[in-house]
Amino acid sequence: MSVRILQFGLSGQLGQELIRQADGEVEIAVLSRADADLANAAACAARVRESDADLVVIAAAYTAVDLAETERDLAFAVNAETPAAIAAACAETGKALVNFSTDYVFDGTKASAYLPGDPTAPLNVYGASKQAGEAAVLAACDRALILRTSWVVSAHGKNFVKTMLRLARGGQSPKVVDDQVGRPTSAADLAGFVLAQAQTLASAQGGAPVFGLHHFANAGETSWRGLAQAVFDEALGDETREVAPIATADWPTPAARPARGVLDTTSLEATFGVSPRPWRAALSDIIGDLAELEQA
Repeated sequence: MSVRILQFGLSGQLGQELIRQADGEVEIAVLSRADADLANAAACAARVRESDADLVVIAAAYTAVDLAETERDLAFAVNAETPAAIAAACAETGKALVNFSTDYVFDGTKASAYLPGDPTAPLNVYGASKQAGEAAVLAACDRALILRTSWVVSAHGKNFVKTMLRLARGGQSPKVVDDQVGRPTSAADLAGFVLAQAQTLASAQGGAPVFGLHHFANAGETSWRGLAQAVFDEALGDETREVAPIATADWPTPAARPARGVLDTTSLEATFGVSPRPWRAALSDIIGDLAELEQA
């Protein structure tokens, strides 16, 4: 029997990948912003209550990190209040829930990778709103899985890889921050993981190890400059150009970023029996997907 999924979010990187990869094992009913605005908690909760889904996936969020510094109320409404209301509706109607969070819940001062249970200390409003959402969702529903992830990239929408690819092909040599380190994450890999676990999540009892907080990110760590250089190398081959490193201090932004947002995926690997592949392999696939889309 296929798993019925109610998905909030249509146009984002993750939302598009979930739709693209869905097969006969799942039936996805997708809600766009016009169908269910995440700024309206009551309306979104009502959508959950009226749905016959087995699993709810929140594949949309407020992600404008810098703008959130001046739109705090909206960021908290979308990233905390509405997920909490959806979680409560899931608990009320017996549905499992998957929500996503970020490495930005941490302050980036830990020398080693962050474990799911490490103390959070967000540096910006976006991170604070996601941390509040984590706590509220877990308090409201014991069948909720929160996947923290980082540096999400794909062949869809606006993202860092697509920007660097455009610069590489345009003959430009950018300067990119080299003192912020993390684990890039393919939206395709993240979506594939969720879909592969849909049946398990839909049938697991409250409090099972598959619920709670886990981290998902592709293996290996790099800086933003390292990721940019990898895009240039992959796209240009022997004709590649150097991406110059700069410091965070040389590229000031309204919102502070963690210097080391490296996520430890050990708990996810032990619980689900999967190991995210290296980010470079995922990057190669993304650039290949972009090439196919351009030729279509």
